[in-house]
Amino acid sequence: MLLTFKRLREGAKIPVRATEASAGMDLSASLTEPVEIPPHAIRLIPTGLAAAPARSDVMLMLCARSGLASKHGIGMANGVGIVDADYRGEICVPLINQSDVPFTVTDGLRIAQMIVVPVILPEITESDELPDTSRGSGGFGSTGT
Repeated sequence: MLLTFKRLREGAKIPVRATEASAGMDLSASLTEPVEIPPHAIRLIPTGLAAAPARSDVMLMLCARSGLASKHGIGMANGVGIVDADYRGEICVPLINQSDVPFTVTDGLRIAQMIVVPVILPEITESDELPDTSRGSGGFGSTGT
């Protein structure tokens, strides 16, 4: 599958895999000046990139980088980001500083991972009845701890 990137600003880095078998591609910050994220604050960090997957049945899933999370408490504010196949705007990453010290994002810093994920696009229908299952409507904690 072809995934095409467009640089929206000079110096933006096209994502690459760290190793041949890496599932994710590293996304980097594209900044004109450093951005400080105060403790427990959120900042939207631009990548300077737009993307176009060759297929409409995929999404680009954005995930936190484990090194930033485990060493600095920096994660993604929305947990996991989804970039729809038809979105052509700039890909930005909402980072949250979960630590008690400020963190500075600099130009070129690898801030997230991007994974191409298949998406099933279902036909939607409505019904007054759903098929029974052994679980039924058992909710949170209904299958044990």
